[in-house]
Amino acid sequence: MNDTSHGDTVVFDPSVSLIRGGPFYRAQLKTRLIFPHQWNLGKRIIFAVTIGWLPLLVMTALFQPGAIVSLLTDYKVASRMLIAVPVLLLGQLIMESRFRIVVSQTREDLVAPPDWPRFDATIARFIRLRDSFLPEFVIATLAFLSVADLFIQKTGLSGSWAIQAAATSAEAHFTPAGLYFALVSRLIYAFLVGLNLWKWLLWTFFLFRLSRMNLRLMVSHPDKHAGAGFLGMSAMAFAPIAFAVTAAVGASWRYDILHEGAHIADFKLPAFALLVVVVLVALGPLAFFIPKLAALRRKGILEYGSLAHLHSSEFHEKWILKRKGHESEFLAAPEVSTLTDLASSFQNIEQMKPFLLNRGSLAALVFAVAIPVMPAVTAEIPLKAVLKGLLAAMK
Repeated sequence: MNDTSHGDTVVFDPSVSLIRGGPFYRAQLKTRLIFPHQWNLGKRIIFAVTIGWLPLLVMTALFQPGAIVSLLTDYKVASRMLIAVPVLLLGQLIMESRFRIVVSQTREDLVAPPDWPRFDATIARFIRLRDSFLPEFVIATLAFLSVADLFIQKTGLSGSWAIQAAATSAEAHFTPAGLYFALVSRLIYAFLVGLNLWKWLLWTFFLFRLSRMNLRLMVSHPDKHAGAGFLGMSAMAFAPIAFAVTAAVGASWRYDILHEGAHIADFKLPAFALLVVVVLVALGPLAFFIPKLAALRRKGILEYGSLAHLHSSEFHEKWILKRKGHESEFLAAPEVSTLTDLASSFQNIEQMKPFLLNRGSLAALVFAVAIPVMPAVTAEIPLKAVLKGLLAAMK
């Protein structure tokens, strides 16, 4: 999957992946959870659930059988271990697919052959970062720190399956299942979130470097993004991360509504802020190309406008002022087709959008935030009423 080198020359590998690499990936290769050309998604999800959630059920059944219902109905646990973790593993596959398509298409369409060595060297640099030990070590450290408050202060956990009640909250202590969740299950979730964010950060750095290259942008390209519109596809790769994080946030909001007396209206501002952050992080890397594309559009309007003026003047001279006696030749005249094509090209330039927004990606991001929040909404508003309101809004 990696690029190869011959001497000082980097040879581009069309199957390059910014995802398949790093200590965690190599560990999965050695344990045969992943094969070099196969993600084994189902096997990995089953393994993650078996390690992260099944022991909670077994420990609760052994040590606190009366708290089984408390565990099974604890949405904060289910949202992380049964929803977010599988989605994060699926997200790695989606990220690889999107990134590989975009990288290969970029080299083929946007990078001029003289700049291929520079592009390939950039890819090689990011492959080395991908395979580095330090980033994943930092992620693991941050994941441990993220569960420190849960372990020490016992915050974020509730229910008799996790916390053994006592006379005071200070004297309360973890059950075996609660301790396992704090030290293992929550750690799995936090590490996968951090790992996927690292891959996204790596992609962001790549797009930044790409935006600084001399790209073959065609101002009159019909995609109305100078031929770079396909880069907007990459934003969809962030949707699984957004879904996983929002699922955990939505679970906390649901608990506060059901048990702490909160109301869904209390979370309007946080929900809006969450959506804004997701959109900014997912679409922000595409903003690197705005200056280049905006300048190209301005230049294109001037250049094509000048050409259109020249051609229109010649057309007017020949077919308006001096058409007498040549009327029968007009329909077959090549100038008519040329003028039409030029007008179409100029229209594409005027409608060119410097921001590489892909509507499908934007919709995926919005749904990735909206769907996991629904359990919090339905905790206060009946699902029937929610659906009725949505149908009414669609009319």
